[in-house]
Amino acid sequence: MDKEQAKNESGKKLSKSLKKNIKAIKDILTAQDILVYEFQTQDGVGCAAIYADGITDKELLGQLAAKPLSLSPAPKTAEEAERLLLFPESKQAEDVDTAVAEILAGNPALLIDTIEKALILGTKKVALRAISEPQTAITVKGPREGFIEDVKTNMSLIRKRLKTPSLQFETEEAGRKSKTAVCIAYLEGIADAEAVEEVKRRIRAVDIDGVPDSSYIAKFLAKKPYSLFKQVGTTEKPDILCAKMLEGRIGILCDGSPIALTLPYMLSEDFQSSQDYFVSPYRATVSRILRWLAVLIALFLPAFYVAAQLFKLQILPFGLLLTVSGGIKDLALSPSLEMLFLLIILEILVEASVRMPKYVALALSVIGALVLGDTAVKAGLVSSSAIIIVALSGISAYTVPDLTGTLSVMRIAYLIAAGSIGTYGIVLLTALILYYLITSDSYGTPLLAPFSPLIKKDLRDSVFKTDIYALNTRPAVFRPKNKTRLKVKNRPENEGAEETKQG
Repeated sequence: MDKEQAKNESGKKLSKSLKKNIKAIKDILTAQDILVYEFQTQDGVGCAAIYADGITDKELLGQLAAKPLSLSPAPKTAEEAERLLLFPESKQAEDVDTAVAEILAGNPALLIDTIEKALILGTKKVALRAISEPQTAITVKGPREGFIEDVKTNMSLIRKRLKTPSLQFETEEAGRKSKTAVCIAYLEGIADAEAVEEVKRRIRAVDIDGVPDSSYIAKFLAKKPYSLFKQVGTTEKPDILCAKMLEGRIGILCDGSPIALTLPYMLSEDFQSSQDYFVSPYRATVSRILRWLAVLIALFLPAFYVAAQLFKLQILPFGLLLTVSGGIKDLALSPSLEMLFLLIILEILVEASVRMPKYVALALSVIGALVLGDTAVKAGLVSSSAIIIVALSGISAYTVPDLTGTLSVMRIAYLIAAGSIGTYGIVLLTALILYYLITSDSYGTPLLAPFSPLIKKDLRDSVFKTDIYALNTRPAVFRPKNKTRLKVKNRPENEGAEETKQG
């Protein structure tokens, strides 16, 4: 049958004829991995199970469907067939399109002669990797479970941690060809209802051939798709996602991707780590301050070094000034080109080490950096002080892994501004970036919250990490309906005080 005839078959209702139903489905599903298993009931009525080979549990199909039917008289209706099979997960399909969609999803369609409906049996079986610690979020303390590529498994990891009727999962389909399941997870009564509806509306509006990963969904959820800064949070750990949902955020799980998305997104959350909540508040505060400081070093150190050489050499301490002057006097490249050359070499080494086999990547990055750096200094292309600054800037950027790509682009932009008009260029570019961040928001949440606008209560878990009893309310920036997170009256000190008062 040609494509036009197959198109006509789609949308048709299933008939009472087994052979016509098989033909209608096979005319659409012409691939060789779509198999038809035919058998008969005890009284000789024909039955057939149509399934996709490789993603269907054939043993379960035979034991719970074919065997009971072959040992019993033929059922008269689809409801009677469901009662006979006692299948834990089944539903009815009345048209060819529904049956085809379920077969492609891994759930076989069971057809019985004289019954004009198909039974869709939940026997999907896809090879999955084991749950393990994600490589991008390795921690010394805390849970080590990570999401995998199966959305059902990821949903169970969340349900295991949030045993409440308030936890809601709503599944949408995205992709005309892939029919990818996209699950929206949120806590009813805590998450902002308007934000939830906006997320669902945007996912339903996705019109693309396929969605192989959650990063595709993130692009459609972003209100400014061409922004240099992230607008959607990401995580590979269920404990982090659950913690964010308890604050009022929304989680998005995409079938085939181990990376979950979170909304609304704030820039400050990338400076937080799951380990911060398993150490003392003082240690967590010091770690966060170091991350902020490292980002400032990664952005401004190369730019100020170039600006000092070109425009304001006197801002360097006298001892350092003599060292720098001695190292750059015979260089062939200008300060801007020297720093740009080193930054490009750094990015090339990073890209090569990421894409090379892991046993070769370490040797490539170490030997490449040593050989290239030493040779470049001896050849008079760059100075040793410039290499130190670029190395320190590169290392500092990786203290906040989720912002590494953004920092790499901004670092070059600052370098160009510093090489053009010196420190004035750095100040001007900083003002433009701050203005952009201040005026940006993610589903009603300012990107720079809780600093701009200033929300004093939310500062308790920003740069400074306070005691758990101080975090008794949810972040106000997410507009949660239920604001109370912890009842402070249950604090042990308060209980002791009450007993003393009663005595």
